[in-house]
Amino acid sequence: MRAPPRILIADDNAMNLDILQTRLAAHGYDVITATDGEAALTQAREALPDLILLDVMMPKLDGLEVCRRLRAEATLPFMPIILVTARTDPKDVVAGLEAGGDEYLTKPVDQSALVARVKSMLRIKALHDTVQAQAATLEGQAGELRGLNQTLEKRVREQVGQLERLGRLKRFFSPQLAELIVAGGADDPLQTHRRQVTVVFLDLRGFTAFAETAEPEEVMAVLREYHAEMGKLVLDHEGTLERFTGDGMMIFFNDPVPVPNPAERAIRMAVAMRERVNDLSAGWRKRGYDLALGVGIAEGYATIGAIGFEGRWDYGAIGTVTNLAARLCGEAKGGQVLVTSRVAAALDDLVECEEVGALALKGLLRPVPTFSVVGLRKIA
Repeated sequence: MRAPPRILIADDNAMNLDILQTRLAAHGYDVITATDGEAALTQAREALPDLILLDVMMPKLDGLEVCRRLRAEATLPFMPIILVTARTDPKDVVAGLEAGGDEYLTKPVDQSALVARVKSMLRIKALHDTVQAQAATLEGQAGELRGLNQTLEKRVREQVGQLERLGRLKRFFSPQLAELIVAGGADDPLQTHRRQVTVVFLDLRGFTAFAETAEPEEVMAVLREYHAEMGKLVLDHEGTLERFTGDGMMIFFNDPVPVPNPAERAIRMAVAMRERVNDLSAGWRKRGYDLALGVGIAEGYATIGAIGFEGRWDYGAIGTVTNLAARLCGEAKGGQVLVTSRVAAALDDLVECEEVGALALKGLLRPVPTFSVVGLRKIA
């Protein structure tokens, strides 16, 4: 692979081309461009880039056909292909991967995701090139060198396996934690285990009415904006995202590996989320959407591990603590963060709270003393 790596960007939209080119050039990559499928095919054959960013919808030849033709040419070196498209239907993703694409990015392209995917694919390219070079060197040798070649291939398979496992784990955990698990710095979290966690449930007040009256495109636009902002805060505070349910999210802290002050992290994240949604709500109201955030937080023991079946696994937490956080979220008004008395008492020096009273929550035998988080106390 070259230094710096050469990247071919193929897109018929001048603005998209300029944005991608500017972003990648800023990271020191050697960028070449094409504005249609035939030009992309020619550039790939002549310039032999280390990576191709390929728009699917292009004149003359679409991105999928370009992909198929490149993969059919056995004389070309390995060139990773990231397909870039506005299409998000699973069938389109499958079609792109079957055509020979290695990764899939949807428009509008998140810039941090773009750089991360590019770096990931270039690491694979570098690994592939290293293997090819070493294999060529060893090809003519016999005896003990064949054993060395077999050892090298085994190591490569192990590294590729680690990359694949890392990709799967990143669906559940933060990138830092996924890398720690793959490196052996944490136990396998998918095994069923029991741990004390702080659970956070959140969803949008007014979302059901909004979804019933708004166009599907409007609903999806709001959800994408909301999920993107909340997801950043989950990662910033090292939370584990258990699931999405439309506008609802469940996050817990202190698993799969223990973290210092899980309740404090949960509160700080919830307050930051409330502030961010307040900012988003100002823009939503201009578009006629009346939405606000409700949050419930509880602390206790849960049984945690992989839930699902072969080919489709999720990472889940089960226990009274999750039900309690969900019920508190259901009781929260717009802009309200409700916590149990246990959480409020443990963080009394950090959080200013107002007593709500004992709430009778569905599925729980006794009323639950509840507090509303006003905000974080100012440290003198």
